[in-house]
Amino acid sequence: MAATATATITVDRTTAMETGSAPARHRTTLFDGLSLGTATALGTAAAMMAVAACGSAVQSPAPRTVQSAEAPFAWFNAAPAPAGWKTMDLPDGTGVLSIPPDASAAQSDPGSVAATVSSSTGELRIYLNATPRQGSESLDNWNTFRLDHLADENSSSPTKIGDRTGMAFRGGMGSCVDDSYVTHVGNNRYREIACLVAGSRGSSVLIVAAPADSWPLYGPVLEQAVNAYRAE
Repeated sequence: MAATATATITVDRTTAMETGSAPARHRTTLFDGLSLGTATALGTAAAMMAVAACGSAVQSPAPRTVQSAEAPFAWFNAAPAPAGWKTMDLPDGTGVLSIPPDASAAQSDPGSVAATVSSSTGELRIYLNATPRQGSESLDNWNTFRLDHLADENSSSPTKIGDRTGMAFRGGMGSCVDDSYVTHVGNNRYREIACLVAGSRGSSVLIVAAPADSWPLYGPVLEQAVNAYRAE
């Protein structure tokens, strides 16, 4: 694995949502039908983690792009998290992840931090992960690097929604890509915002994700997490 270990809870760190299947029914949770207390739920989170963290690219169909009328990341505005949010520091000191008040720490790879928000019935709604940079990713190549990673054995049909470079994060500069992908296990589509952020102590990768069809509901919260991310 030549790249970044970021969002998902187990499996391959760069796909944080790959294990576990979500019912096709009303999906307002990040990992439909998965309870945090069950092995299935952990598997799903792990899959996400896998997708979020790895950076090795393989020969797969080229990612496609969905055109948006709005300027990419027009909502971005680096600022402290809302009152009541909690923080999780990366062990190597390269970044600080802000999480909503109802988020709980989740299993993550060594050196990474992760959190999830679940419903009252234990269904996962959103996933947040930060991991130190570990591969050849850079601010200049992050867009293609991330999409290539998604086109590995853990997921398929990566689709770029938007990307942006030269983003002034708190404490550093970053590049981000907004994309979606389909997991091989369960054939579920998820949407994520993945950012590489460089600070004075080093670079880290931020991944926030939710089921694609529930993005209108949870996207605004995840955008706040991106705005609040701090490089060290």
